[in-house]
Amino acid sequence: MAEFMIANMAPIIFASMVVFLLFGFPVAFALAANGVVFGLIGIELGLLTPQLFQALPDRIFSVMANETLLAVPFFTFMGLVLERSGMAEDLLDTIGQLFGPVRGGLGYAVIFVGALLAATTGVVAASVISMGLISLPIMLRYGYDKRIATGVIAASGTLAQIIPPSLVLIIMADQLGKSVGDMYAGAFIPAMVLSLLYVGYVVAIAIVKPDWVPALPPEARTLRGSKLALRVITTLLPPLLLIFLVLGTIFLGIATPTEGGAMGATGALAMAIVRKRMNMTLLKQAMESTAKLTTFVVFILIGARVFSLTFYGVDGHLWVEHLLVNLPGGQIGFLIVVNILVFLLAFFLDYFELAFIIVPLLGPVAEKMGIDLIWFGVLLGVNMQTSFLHPPFGFALFFLRSVAPASVKTSDIYWGAIPFVFVQLLMVSLLIAVPQMVTLGMEKPAAVNIDSVEIILPETNYDEPAEEAENSEETVNAQPQAQ
Repeated sequence: MAEFMIANMAPIIFASMVVFLLFGFPVAFALAANGVVFGLIGIELGLLTPQLFQALPDRIFSVMANETLLAVPFFTFMGLVLERSGMAEDLLDTIGQLFGPVRGGLGYAVIFVGALLAATTGVVAASVISMGLISLPIMLRYGYDKRIATGVIAASGTLAQIIPPSLVLIIMADQLGKSVGDMYAGAFIPAMVLSLLYVGYVVAIAIVKPDWVPALPPEARTLRGSKLALRVITTLLPPLLLIFLVLGTIFLGIATPTEGGAMGATGALAMAIVRKRMNMTLLKQAMESTAKLTTFVVFILIGARVFSLTFYGVDGHLWVEHLLVNLPGGQIGFLIVVNILVFLLAFFLDYFELAFIIVPLLGPVAEKMGIDLIWFGVLLGVNMQTSFLHPPFGFALFFLRSVAPASVKTSDIYWGAIPFVFVQLLMVSLLIAVPQMVTLGMEKPAAVNIDSVEIILPETNYDEPAEEAENSEETVNAQPQAQ
């Protein structure tokens, strides 16, 4: 038994971790418990030394000292303040009037507003709950099919997962050792393409089943002419300015993601004050929710560090590497297997858990196979986005269920989300087929032709007279005495 455990310690640790998670144990504690228990077993079997755990305090302190993770509470706080400041309500009302005269107009409005909210809040829960409260009753009132309405709202809310300033992209950049700014730049085009694919699905429904997505009746169109134009400008201008304040400064290199998040949080407070929506109750709720989410993230990361200490100590990373590098098909085979694995795990784990557990194991293998880690991170981010829409555990579905009227069944929400899961899988396939969607426009280091490198050494007089050499040696020997 001992010999079997010594020979297979890495797969045993990984399988034990999966079992703990399937039984519903809190992820942070399941990871930490596996790391400590199997660390002690490894010491008993002679695989590890007791000095291994001396590195644990440094690994935990490195989590606390990670400045990149400071962006998480800033962007979370910004999103929660904006969600409560009424910005989503104004956007949905105005954009709904703009697209209302066409079939599927309210669906287009939800997708457009979902993208705008994603670019300003970065929080899925805030987007889904806001649009569920505001737009779902209106869509149902004017005859939208329940499945289409709920599916569009849930899927559009998950755009906050991939559109910067997405929290998962921050975590992904940290785990892959890459710049958050580069990860944001790489995700920009795929996020826009995914939004257009959502629009394309609604267009197809409007053509095939026009009764499912009717246009607004004339009596519901309250904004016309110059009045509509003024309303659109005044409604869109504040969020667009905030987007530039946050993302523009990051892309231009003026601010780091953490600094951009701080400016975004300040801008969100200013917008709430201007709208006269700021009060102590709102501020307290936003701060409490931010503290809870940040603590959740940090505890999972600490648990992952404890787990990885033992897993790497028994060469678990080499086991994963040998397992994946030898897959048939090279890079394509690796990408297909990895994406299937992430897709299946997303049924049980959310994106934070996937980012902290799976990505650190996959990143080094991808890098060894010559895969660009920014592209790899964006690809996994789009795949993890499906974790919000997977029936029966998708968080976006739970968020929408909590605010949907009683007339909407849970089965309606599930069936409405399934087509958008396939749309996201289509996006994963497009990213694998066209990686330039991520890498286009990103700066690459200049290639160096080794054959053209010329090394020039300074001239040296090897015929120095013996007398000069002796004088030089005496000078060198006398220097310590002079000091």
